[in-house]
Amino acid sequence: MTPESIRILSQLRQEFYSLFATAMEVPVKITNRNSHSNNLSIASWIDAQQRLNYMCVYAHTAPDELVPDRPLTLRLVVNKGGDMVAITRQKKSGQEINQSWYFELILLPEEILDFLPWIVILIQSYDTSSTALVPEPPHPLDSRSSTTQSFRNTRTQKASNKLSQQILNPIL
Repeated sequence: MTPESIRILSQLRQEFYSLFATAMEVPVKITNRNSHSNNLSIASWIDAQQRLNYMCVYAHTAPDELVPDRPLTLRLVVNKGGDMVAITRQKKSGQEINQSWYFELILLPEEILDFLPWIVILIQSYDTSSTALVPEPPHPLDSRSSTTQSFRNTRTQKASNKLSQQILNPIL
């Protein structure tokens, strides 16, 4: 990753986690780690069933020295992937990590803050088993994605288009 991409990702992640912690109706613990050493920064919280849930935001694609025109896209994951050692350290004795659902969204940096209220509603709806109440996302999702009630892995249309352009126009 270029230094500029690292700066953008770090700033967006910090702002997103901070706003996320404020928007959730439960305490959220933010653990900042160096993402270059495979130790991701995470936000974690306990749901109504006393299970540990976690979220990670990291680069899906990013420009670097070899491919400076590669787009910076982000991956936001809930209860999937991440630094399992750090996540396991966060759980208390007898507490489970929530494995009943997960969510993954690939999006552009300029879209992430728009998704914040929607992500909070999505998480709360899974916690209360009322996924039918999730509103339309703030930016259109890729048409290959399922409905908002059942999707697990999706991306925004803009992110899909940027990634497709990169594949169609590789640097020689």
